[in-house]
Amino acid sequence: MSRYWSAIARGLTPYVPGEQPKLANLVKLNTNENPYGPGPAVLAALRDAVGDELRLYPDPGAEELRSAIAAAHGVKTEQVFVGNGSDEVLAHAFLALLKQDAPVLFPDITYSFYPVYCGLYQIPYREIPLDDDFAIRVDDYLGQANGGIVFPNPNAPTGRLLARAEIERLLLGNSGSVVLVDEAYIDFGGESVVPLIERYPNLLVVHTLSKSRALAGLRVGYAIGQADLIEALTRVKDSFNSYPLGRLAQAGARAAMADRAWFDASREKIMRSRDRLVGELVGMGFEVLPSGANFVFARHSGHDGAALAAALRERGIVVRHFRRPARIAAFLRITIGTDPQCDALSRALREILGQCG
Repeated sequence: MSRYWSAIARGLTPYVPGEQPKLANLVKLNTNENPYGPGPAVLAALRDAVGDELRLYPDPGAEELRSAIAAAHGVKTEQVFVGNGSDEVLAHAFLALLKQDAPVLFPDITYSFYPVYCGLYQIPYREIPLDDDFAIRVDDYLGQANGGIVFPNPNAPTGRLLARAEIERLLLGNSGSVVLVDEAYIDFGGESVVPLIERYPNLLVVHTLSKSRALAGLRVGYAIGQADLIEALTRVKDSFNSYPLGRLAQAGARAAMADRAWFDASREKIMRSRDRLVGELVGMGFEVLPSGANFVFARHSGHDGAALAAALRERGIVVRHFRRPARIAAFLRITIGTDPQCDALSRALREILGQCG
């Protein structure tokens, strides 16, 4: 630690992203990437975007992309904000909307970037415990003074969904601050709350193209909300980086938003594989939480989560294990891969459990 560091830098506990291992013949099921890759229309759009115009700055307002997103969701272009991945969109929202005197509320087991943003921007926060079944209880958030409420739906890393009616009940009972719903995984079986933005001026919904649209490598995310919320995000963006999305990212993202057929086919394959894998895991004695995401959260009563993750890694299969909080240390978060990848995981787990049994 250098004496030149600021007090904020000294006090940060940075987010730790999922490992990107450099191993041959790897079955990579640890970072919730889409196993099928982007569709042909996206690849064609990227090829077409490579040319002399790369010497020019991209459109700082990403107007065509925002219009494509608006069309896909049935909203107005001025109700859409785009950024360099949903993480950047979330970061701008924490600074633009959630930095208030009262604490931000979010679950105690959730996306671990939320407390990092609070540390970076010096935002007070309070963690609200999930219930005994690892579900969010809306009643636990009602009646609490707060500077905003944020949670993923489905929650991560648990994968559990909160019904749209429950989120609307939260909005009705919490009109004094922003409710940010992080829908990174909503396309794998959930019901988006984007249709509620017209009725609730304090609702902001964040999406990513990294999961259901397989563009993790392009880094594109967006938010949808009423125009005054979007204006706040834009003010922060233009005070930080006016050009967060390059020409390739904008071109690929536009094509991805337009290709509904590929989007539907890809996510339906992932949901079928998820259901199949859950059956396999339950048959091996795992408890698997109900998942509306492209991953499952599972534990085995007779085996340590860290030990299972290590044994899988020895066999060339990487899953995600969280040591903290202790309440979830027994769980593995397993990305849904292709059926052959899921079969390889099942074979390896049967071998490991047989050896340890």
